[in-house]
Amino acid sequence: MKLLFAALVLAISATVQAQAWPSKPIRYIVIFAPGGTTDILARLIAPKLSDALGQPVVVENRPGAGGNNGAEMIAKAAPDGYTIGSGTVSSHAINATLYSKLPYDPAKDFAPITMLATLPNMLIVHPSLGVNNVAELIALLKANPNKYSFGSAGNGTSQHMSGEMFKTITGTSMQHIPYKGSGPMIPDLLAGTIAMSFENITTAYPPVKQGRLKALAVTTQKRSFVAPDVPTMQEAGLAGYDITSWQALFAPAGVPKEIIARLHAETAKALKAPDVAKRLEDLGLDAGGMSPEELGALVRSDIPRLGKVVRDSGARID
Repeated sequence: MKLLFAALVLAISATVQAQAWPSKPIRYIVIFAPGGTTDILARLIAPKLSDALGQPVVVENRPGAGGNNGAEMIAKAAPDGYTIGSGTVSSHAINATLYSKLPYDPAKDFAPITMLATLPNMLIVHPSLGVNNVAELIALLKANPNKYSFGSAGNGTSQHMSGEMFKTITGTSMQHIPYKGSGPMIPDLLAGTIAMSFENITTAYPPVKQGRLKALAVTTQKRSFVAPDVPTMQEAGLAGYDITSWQALFAPAGVPKEIIARLHAETAKALKAPDVAKRLEDLGLDAGGMSPEELGALVRSDIPRLGKVVRDSGARID
């Protein structure tokens, strides 16, 4: 009887909390540095959520450890709806295998809200390499083992795994240089400090259009609508190559379902707003909006699927 009463009190308390929410500002934790796709999406969505919820949604960058630092903050925050944050294919799938120990469980420690966007990565190279296609790059790398380096937004990111998959399939070797996000990585690539990257198309394609970098391929099975002339890795001869990057929104596990439902509805609405939809299209992003249940299922399926990619690459971080 006491247990039943306690459960009833908790249920009533959660309902009252959800009805009163939000009554103060909400933190939106971005798990990578400013300037990358994760940060761009947060700064598109946060103002829309602020308007819809009647409270400020404050973006806070917490980069480091391939997204693990920020993800841990989200997972360990109070489950009251006042902390939400980004989660990516890196933090919520790849890192589960890449790291020997994570400070959170990507499938159990979060309440999924919705997918924000999916996108390909793009193999971009500095013009000084003198290559015009994937075949020429492979030949250059095989003639110069470990001479060249590729940069990524951090260990365990989809950019990192895209490079590792490239090395595995082509039998080439090069050094991986992890950064704390795409923002600090791109300037080094433009300067020629690193030779190439398998970067999110959002931040990869603008310098390509400016003629400052060369695009050789995209990592998905289909070409990108924003760069239809750039072939896929499979079209370039890398059979079985397929990596899609995704960007999603999460809260800590235990947030009342009514709050999650409200966050999902308002975020899905924001993604369809004409100005946001146009911006996403310009960036080469496919808008999300899937249900919390669908996002949770994706996380649970991607952990073993991409775990195989990690194991095949031999990458490991202790």
